[in-house]
Amino acid sequence: MSGSSFEDPAAESPGFLLWQVNLAWQREITAALRPLGLTHVQFVLLACSWWLGRSGDEPNQVDVANQSGTDPKMTSEVLRKLEAAGLIVRSVDAKDTRARRVRVTEVGAELAKRAVGVVEDADASFFGTDAAAATSVLRALRARREDLRGPAGGDTHERPPSTGQPSS
Repeated sequence: MSGSSFEDPAAESPGFLLWQVNLAWQREITAALRPLGLTHVQFVLLACSWWLGRSGDEPNQVDVANQSGTDPKMTSEVLRKLEAAGLIVRSVDAKDTRARRVRVTEVGAELAKRAVGVVEDADASFFGTDAAAATSVLRALRARREDLRGPAGGDTHERPPSTGQPSS
């Protein structure tokens, strides 16, 4: 016995197939973002910061981590790099001195807009005519995960139109 319930686990296991497709998609997104000087995670955190801040309220780092589904410590480290690049400004929250508010600079907002377009183009190329079906399946999977475990990282925000994440 192979230890798997699948005759050919590499061809039939949904988890393994998702893993393979995710890696291929990430390579495409990474290549698309390279000319802009952004890593994939930098893009996601910049885009989420920009999206959350469009209402005029500056999100804090935890809001950005929750929105993106990333680890708060890693989020802080990446935001620090985005700040060093002049794409965001972090400031101490007046109501909670432990928290840092995030404001996307004009340069950061322009780059975020440009990068969202680049990622949406890469998504369109990668998913092609299967985009609507893929989005439907991914939304169902996300809803199932949230039903079983609750939103990742306490995510209670609606996702932005596109963050380059397959679940958008």
